[in-house]
Amino acid sequence: MRVAVSSTGNQLDSLIDPRFGRCAYFSIVETDDMTLEVFDNQSVALGGGAGIQSAQFIASKGVVAVITGNCGPNAMRVLSAAKVKVVLGQTGTVREAAERFKRGDFQAASESNVGAHYGMGMGGGVGRAMGMGRGMGRGAPRKEQGLESLRESGSQPGKQELQSLKEQAEDLVKKMQELQERISRIEAKRR
Repeated sequence: MRVAVSSTGNQLDSLIDPRFGRCAYFSIVETDDMTLEVFDNQSVALGGGAGIQSAQFIASKGVVAVITGNCGPNAMRVLSAAKVKVVLGQTGTVREAAERFKRGDFQAASESNVGAHYGMGMGGGVGRAMGMGRGMGRGAPRKEQGLESLRESGSQPGKQELQSLKEQAEDLVKKMQELQERISRIEAKRR
């Protein structure tokens, strides 16, 4: 099976990019033999519509699923219409994600886990157009696919999902610290 993973690099050991529409690369893995085909994300620098454009591109590649950290509602609609499953809240490497998918360790999401325009804005500055921001942009997070949906169903979170949520929380704390430091530096310059 062919699966697409949003990635920060062009290797199997590259990390999963937490953003779908504005990820650095799309890594398409054939899970039967772990062959890799990598595409630069041409939509990363778009002013708007990156999620839709990215979803259309991925749907054209004949994948059965997308594995990513976050995906907005517009991209989810396009992927859903193309019958492409979306697995959200993922971290780790492209290889690990493909292996987990092959084992059937994932459950596809039924709705986006962030609001529209979530990936825009304050990138982390790692050299690609909008950077590696953790989605601290204009759109506020919508209902998360993690613990909130589990509370509604009465289920207990799985070990993998809990670890993923903890990693996302740590990333948010680090991003908040970076933002506070930037604010302090700018305020100090204004004095």
